[in-house]
Amino acid sequence: MTRAFIPGVLAMATIVVASNILVQFLLGDWLTWGAFTYPFTFLVTDLMNRLHGPRLARRVVLVGFVVGIACSFIGSQITGAFGPLVTHRVALASGTAFLVGQLMDITVFNRLRRLDWWRAPLAASLVGSLLDTMIFFSIAFAAALTFLEPSNDVSWANAVKPLLGVGPAVPLWVSLAAADWSVKMTLALVSLIPYRAVVLRMIAKLA
Repeated sequence: MTRAFIPGVLAMATIVVASNILVQFLLGDWLTWGAFTYPFTFLVTDLMNRLHGPRLARRVVLVGFVVGIACSFIGSQITGAFGPLVTHRVALASGTAFLVGQLMDITVFNRLRRLDWWRAPLAASLVGSLLDTMIFFSIAFAAALTFLEPSNDVSWANAVKPLLGVGPAVPLWVSLAAADWSVKMTLALVSLIPYRAVVLRMIAKLA
């Protein structure tokens, strides 16, 4: 393990653990507090990619994946008012979405890394987070995938309601996904500030 690897691992693990805790607390009708911490995993991945390359970034993602699986296992052993805090579908959705989304982030970043400084992190975060959102919410809640865990009742997530309360009628989980990605898009823009600051500081140290 190199010195460069440790800060990325600590940051990724902290964000993943915090997000797994905060996702239990609702914020309004469409979001949880975890929606505001989880997107920063993409910031960590992009910084590791820019500063140390895709190989080390993938190692950090792998650590985040393992930490996320551990959190899901712990959550599955804790019973809440409606059963386990983390169902098998949610655990599968979470791990798959994280791994695919983060690896796509790395791929997109690498293809754009020679362009203007903001293009690679912004495009990578937007594409990666879109995949993350689509994979998580569909695997976790879509009625078509009930066979993944027949004992898990997801009828509440498939109740047809206006999109975000004002749009066309869609399953509730689609509104949850739309709200989640809206936060991810916003934080992808906000994250450009710390991304730029850290990169410039590291460049200055090496100068």
